[in-house]
Amino acid sequence: MGVSVRIMQLRYAFRLDPGPGQRAALARAFGCARVVYNDAVAAREQARREGTPYPGAAVLSKTLITQAKTRPERAWLGEVSAVVLQQSLRDVESAYTNFFASLKGGGKGARVGAPRFKSKRDARQAIRFTANARWKISEAGRLLLPKIGEVKVRWSRNLPSIPSSVTVIRDAAGRFFASFVIETDPDADLARMPDADGLPSVGIDLGLTHFAVLSDGTKIDSPRFLRRAEKKLKKAQRELSRKQEGSKNREKARRKVARAHAQVADARHEFHHQLSTRVIRENQAVAVEDLAVNGLARTRLGKSVHDAGWAAFVAMLEYKAARYGRVFVKVGRFEPTSQTCSNCGIKNGPKPLHVREWTCSACGTAHDRDHNAAKNVKQAAGLAVTACQAQVRPGPVPAQRDEAGSHGIRTGARAA
Repeated sequence: MGVSVRIMQLRYAFRLDPGPGQRAALARAFGCARVVYNDAVAAREQARREGTPYPGAAVLSKTLITQAKTRPERAWLGEVSAVVLQQSLRDVESAYTNFFASLKGGGKGARVGAPRFKSKRDARQAIRFTANARWKISEAGRLLLPKIGEVKVRWSRNLPSIPSSVTVIRDAAGRFFASFVIETDPDADLARMPDADGLPSVGIDLGLTHFAVLSDGTKIDSPRFLRRAEKKLKKAQRELSRKQEGSKNREKARRKVARAHAQVADARHEFHHQLSTRVIRENQAVAVEDLAVNGLARTRLGKSVHDAGWAAFVAMLEYKAARYGRVFVKVGRFEPTSQTCSNCGIKNGPKPLHVREWTCSACGTAHDRDHNAAKNVKQAAGLAVTACQAQVRPGPVPAQRDEAGSHGIRTGARAA
């Protein structure tokens, strides 16, 4: 039942430890890239107001980078790598391309707005180096970046192939990361996972009482990372609110809040990676229900829904199934998995959320609500697998910000 393994692009993120001088150089690079980005957006907006054609990438590169360096008010652009500035212009082009595609209804996902100006106070700052920048990893394992120097990297795993680019990121907590884009090796991926033949298939019901209930009866408790950290988060936020605007103490308090939130996000990310890898390793086909997460997040259960992170977990299952040759199926969200008896197939009607166990009126089978739903998810997906076979594979998976690596408080490798 398994599907073929294909080459994919993934990101591997590792923690950086730049020195004081390197931090200053990175801050200059972030600032220069942000200025070029904002200048490009301003040029586009001016052309829109005047009704003239939008300036192309070549024109913007000449006026905003090459010529700007010769003017006293922009001479400091020459202090950073030209590739970083060129990549800012590419980001503007991509942002406008996505915006126009969204207007026409051709883009995937929710509609996106027009590109906005960036601020030095933004929580996340990033610059990108491509192969043209001639960055490299030294024999000592340090990351050599042009006009920044050799930066210490906390390597937690080996890169499976030569990266095509590296993005240096500073998050809201003030941590630095190097994010490498790599291409996977199908043969190596097959060797990492057991052969799919002979493995079972599984249906998964996601919930709040338990994070996941599998069709084989396994129940995964919900870690509730945000709920458990609420007391600490409230205290840190209270301290921040009492600090004077613009003071150094307020900046220290802001970073303390950001670090507390980062710890929650990293723990949730680690949990999703480990569980998704386990599910993919132990099964040849995985089926989940296509939940309307955005709608559920607007209900009174919104905080718990965000804390669970179902969408991120399902996305991991999807790309890992494609990477390791497993079958992944999404069952329609309108499938009555909680209302149907998995034994006889009779629909017993809707049930309030507080009803966790019920007995079928037709065959008399006693059901655990979540386990029954998981078995129905598997049965509904089994029809799709039989009918479609390889067509159930997901589409191309783009490289994400934080798929693997030593992102977060822990320095260990992420399960991938």
